[in-house]
Amino acid sequence: MKLKHLIASALLITGLSGPAVAEIGPAEKPDLKLGFIKLTDMAPLAVAWEQGYFLDEGLFVELEAQANWKVLLDRVITGELDGAHMLAGQPLGATIGYGTQADIITAFSMDLNGNGITFSNDVWAMMEPQLPKREDGLPEHPISASALKPVVSSYKDRGERFRMGMVFPVSTHNYELRYWLAAGGLNPGYYAPQRGDTSGTLQADVHLSVTPPPQMPATLEAGTIQGYCVGEPWNQQAVFKGIGVPVITDYEIWPNNPEKVFGVTEDWAQQYPNTHLRLLRALIRAAHWLDENNNANRAEAVSILARPNYVGADEKVIANSMTGTFEYEKGDVRSVPDFNVFFRYFATYPYPSDAIWYLSQMRRWGQIAEAKPDNWYLETAAKVYRTDIYQQAAQSLVADGLMQASDFPDPAAENFVRPHQGKLIDGVAFTPRTPNAYIDSFEIGLKGQQTP
Repeated sequence: MKLKHLIASALLITGLSGPAVAEIGPAEKPDLKLGFIKLTDMAPLAVAWEQGYFLDEGLFVELEAQANWKVLLDRVITGELDGAHMLAGQPLGATIGYGTQADIITAFSMDLNGNGITFSNDVWAMMEPQLPKREDGLPEHPISASALKPVVSSYKDRGERFRMGMVFPVSTHNYELRYWLAAGGLNPGYYAPQRGDTSGTLQADVHLSVTPPPQMPATLEAGTIQGYCVGEPWNQQAVFKGIGVPVITDYEIWPNNPEKVFGVTEDWAQQYPNTHLRLLRALIRAAHWLDENNNANRAEAVSILARPNYVGADEKVIANSMTGTFEYEKGDVRSVPDFNVFFRYFATYPYPSDAIWYLSQMRRWGQIAEAKPDNWYLETAAKVYRTDIYQQAAQSLVADGLMQASDFPDPAAENFVRPHQGKLIDGVAFTPRTPNAYIDSFEIGLKGQQTP
């Protein structure tokens, strides 16, 4: 079957041709418990609660912080949580059976961007002298991982491993960190699940391991790791504590990259369709509030997120990135207005291309052990990233006069590739309609029929 026919079939399956607007009935399950990790990008959940958007939908929601991403996913699968703030790769990883197997779907993208890569002061001291400088003496950005190669070599010469933390094997952070390292000529290692090796360190120049986000600064300070990739506020926390230096944001690796999603089990979505739609309506309104009037509500959002029951970090730390700036080395504050994007650029729409990029990286690093045809990527994206459900929620908000049609992608359009994205840091073009060609274009990474 030709690719254009596969895409057309996926569009029909997911209802992208623009379903008729139907009135949404009362929530079948009004009392809900939703999970999150203490990161600033859980903001749509906090705002939906604080601004009363959940109550507007007849939902009585309890928001509960979770210990780590595995616990969060497991509790969604068992039904202890009705849904959760998830890593964008988690519904995909679960559905294809990497780690825990479960049919998880998402119909809401929670944000774009929001991550950074931070190194210890000692590592930064070795990297910084070789970096090109601006006229004011500060390093030029973006910083390439090639500047890290001599540091990694020095560790290897001493017989030591260079270790870095990331938050979960199917996290954006893992793939962004791997992407950045490989673009600079460093191999981040391979997974070999077919051989029972899920360490992700085979042939690695840099050894990556899992650390929960709030623990990143303390783990760095203890010297257990030399650097990490994490979401905010945990990069800025390292700056405020004086223990590390963020060297690059994910906006510099791939402008307007997808980050978190809201996930539920497929069974839950089928059992409680009205509840799901009403949840989505509340979250869409919250995301819009976060970005409306050129981020005018961000100061209030920072105050909300700083509360112990949400993120629980100092307001100044959270504000450093949430209000459009980012601090690298102490005192090196730069404008990054799109560091956190919650609604603009159609951020909340679950574009199939997002799913395909994650799947391509899973294959590149061996989490998908065997080569798959292009149509497998398209079909998996359509199954997990449920644009049809999103469209129904969005169109109901327009019909109710709560949002404008221009706030959302045209329901009659294809809406396959996320718009408003910049180029990846290595200049390799992302081609979601031909994922195998994209995977094969990298110098470092599995290609064709290769397995580690």
